[in-house]
Amino acid sequence: MNSEMDSAAHISTPTSVTNTGPNQVNTINESHGNRNHNIDALRGLAILGILFMNIFFMNDSFYGYAPHLIQPKMDIFIEVVSNVFLEGRFLSLLSILFGAGLLVQFQRYESQSLPAYPLMKKRLSWLMLIGLMHGVFIWAGDILLTYGISAFLALKYINSDLEILKKRATQFVALSLILVALFSLTIEDDLYFRGSELHLEQLQEWSAGYLNTVILQLIQVGFMLIITPFTLVWFIGGLMMWGMALYRQGIFEHGLDRVTLLKCITWTIIFSVIDTLLGFSSNPVPKELSAATVIISAIPMAMIYIHLIVNLCKNSPHALSRLQDVGKLALSCYIIQSVIGVILFRYIIQYYAPELHLIMNRIDYVFIAGIIIGLQLVFGPLYLRFFKQGPLEALWRNRVRHSQNKMTSQ
Repeated sequence: MNSEMDSAAHISTPTSVTNTGPNQVNTINESHGNRNHNIDALRGLAILGILFMNIFFMNDSFYGYAPHLIQPKMDIFIEVVSNVFLEGRFLSLLSILFGAGLLVQFQRYESQSLPAYPLMKKRLSWLMLIGLMHGVFIWAGDILLTYGISAFLALKYINSDLEILKKRATQFVALSLILVALFSLTIEDDLYFRGSELHLEQLQEWSAGYLNTVILQLIQVGFMLIITPFTLVWFIGGLMMWGMALYRQGIFEHGLDRVTLLKCITWTIIFSVIDTLLGFSSNPVPKELSAATVIISAIPMAMIYIHLIVNLCKNSPHALSRLQDVGKLALSCYIIQSVIGVILFRYIIQYYAPELHLIMNRIDYVFIAGIIIGLQLVFGPLYLRFFKQGPLEALWRNRVRHSQNKMTSQ
């Protein structure tokens, strides 16, 4: 989500690569101010792609989409496609990009002889506040708060040697897999399906008025704050650290080598198949374990997306320009997605066509997500013709700049 953080990401040339010390990065000197358009395009892809998963939780942000007791063929098809290309992929991609952005911004502060650690902590604190407000008052599926918490973990290793950084990142991701698997086995298999008592109860609770919704979201955010340190923090923090490592290695400039790309494709296919088989199992234990396998399959697919976008964009401001513009407005676009989704599902549909909650299938949700994505691809570039940054990006930047001015004046 670091649209500001990446503005000084750079493209390497053979004559400018440096390899001195633990902070070496294969990029041109940071003072040159060249923007990495590949990262902008990747961030745009991630922000738009994540909506294909979030859209199913815009009404009931706890249980999400209520499957049919006997699933339609199209629902099964979409779920299989999701298991390969969507689920967990863009969350992983965003985490990797966030880590790269942390490194870029940290180095920028250091190059300006500013107190890097205190300023980074201020940035993350403001992001967490935005996430908390978003989660409680708009939509409880917020990721910003979790990203802020996870970034504090990643920040501790920002000056580590490259090999140590990759080793710790891998250990943290592996730890998260174990914790998620153990946690998933403790979850009871609720009878949540289309038209079930639990589904109808959830529909009633989430449509009982805004105050009641805020209370439900406050409870959900509080619950996530309790379990996040034991699950997602290690996964997201580990991926952020991998993002730092990948940035140092120039992956966001050149993509993956052939061998690594083939490995990523192989691992994606294998674990996507395993995830799909577990997810469609009638036994609740393997079904819950799919929460861990989806993490394993998501990471190599995210790497494939990085390779594809880097090779398509080639750091040109004109290639994939609409994706780049959405990437520059990532924070604002993310919040706008929530606002549109919540208004549509909890208010417009609930008040004017509540029966749709019982008859809409996955393809309908995907279609709605596609419309929202199309609108952002159209209006994002239009907005940037008149403004340099999004409204929330400007708010975030101004708050951090205010803190920076206070620190430097002391």
